[in-house]
Amino acid sequence: MPVEDYIPTIGLEVHCQVKTKTKMFCACETSFADDPNTHTCPTCLGLPGALPVLNAGAIQKTILAGMMIECTNPPVSKWDRKNYFYPDMPKNYQTTQMDLPLCIGGLVPLYDHAYPKDYQKSIKNPGKKVELNRIHLEEDVAKSTHVGRNSLVDFNRAGTPLMEIVSEPDIDSAEEAVAFLKSLQQILIYGNISDADMEKGQMRCDVNISVRKKGTDELGIRTELKNMNSISAIRRAIKYEIARQCDELDEGVAQQQNTSRWDDDLGESQVMRTKEDAHDYRYFPCPDLLPIETAEHVEEAKKHIPELPHEKASRFEADFGVTEYDSTVLASDKFLADYFESAVKDSVVPGKKIANWIINTVLGHLNETGIGIQDCPIAPESIAGLAKLVEDNVCSNNQAKEVFDKIWESPEADPAAVAKELGFEPADTGQLESWVDDVITNNPEKVAEIQGGNAKLVNFLTGQVMKAGKEVGQKPNPKAVTEILQTKLGL
Repeated sequence: MPVEDYIPTIGLEVHCQVKTKTKMFCACETSFADDPNTHTCPTCLGLPGALPVLNAGAIQKTILAGMMIECTNPPVSKWDRKNYFYPDMPKNYQTTQMDLPLCIGGLVPLYDHAYPKDYQKSIKNPGKKVELNRIHLEEDVAKSTHVGRNSLVDFNRAGTPLMEIVSEPDIDSAEEAVAFLKSLQQILIYGNISDADMEKGQMRCDVNISVRKKGTDELGIRTELKNMNSISAIRRAIKYEIARQCDELDEGVAQQQNTSRWDDDLGESQVMRTKEDAHDYRYFPCPDLLPIETAEHVEEAKKHIPELPHEKASRFEADFGVTEYDSTVLASDKFLADYFESAVKDSVVPGKKIANWIINTVLGHLNETGIGIQDCPIAPESIAGLAKLVEDNVCSNNQAKEVFDKIWESPEADPAAVAKELGFEPADTGQLESWVDDVITNNPEKVAEIQGGNAKLVNFLTGQVMKAGKEVGQKPNPKAVTEILQTKLGL
């Protein structure tokens, strides 16, 4: 029976570090890549007698995340202990939330541009929103590094505020899972809730996958892939796991609920343990932390609700006249959106033309050099200046790209000054017309061919005018030259 005869069902549990200065239950600084075990105290080390104190900022940011994706907030939320033994949790329990989390329900919109590029032209459920079960807040565990038969533990990460965003089994494909994760990343970054950088471990994901035969409603037995930190690997893992389960069901092999790890080098999942459910963790209310009333935190979070990516994209279309495609590209990255807005802020050049420069030229150079828009050497005001040079017919698009290359190397340079240094100055109209008249007079055969229908030869005459300008140290705008030629030749 082919894979197409089965229905895959996917649910995601996304663990995302909340962007705070201090940890969830103590005053230790949150950090990344600092020397191991330099940001610790008795509380985050789990020493006897150390008591936790709640981080109000982490609570408010978690509630804000929920507001941005249509969650509701219960009037009271409480804390629980999840018991398990592992070297990264020396207390042998994790302080978390079970039955009364901070956020309940919710919907994550799947943005078209968040799907894999090779899938964007064939999206099966455009406009879909994935249902959430909850968002709860907990403490992160320490980081384990395995060296041969030994393990090294760094407690700098232990106690960092960690949101767990749990979807319903509402995702139908690996591609929708990718779109969910990328859309969620964008929303969290827009809200300044998290940097959500998977390479830095700020966002990790457990993937639950099951399949069932078409025509049946009961969900199949699930496999949970733990601690995945690469979106591309998640896509590969889901595709593998769906195919594996379908093949085994075809062979009559009953599925067993299990927790597995994904080996991306081998391209296969490997079972770690079987039949793991919530009761295995022996949850019970945390005796060291009182339940909290959420109303005050909800009111504070309301003050910080930002414009969401799709809202910003709509505004870009309405305010700046960019296309739907341009607006979604620009709004897909908060820092890119900010860059665009800075470029158009005081510019008289149409927003569409500035958007073209950013999307086609700036992003192209950033991709070639492997840096992000946050580290772009060229200020957005310089891009607006480049666009104005073209708008004012000082230089052509191609000439302006030469200016761009120069200011990429010397970002402090003024685009207009660089254009002048390169000889890109608007020639006197009378001088341009004089050169054009000379070229027309000296090329009667070409003129006859042009007027006979071979319009492409205008480019030849333009080149002759450009050559005349070069002989006296000037580089006329070829667009302006072509327009004068076309007028004089009656085209």
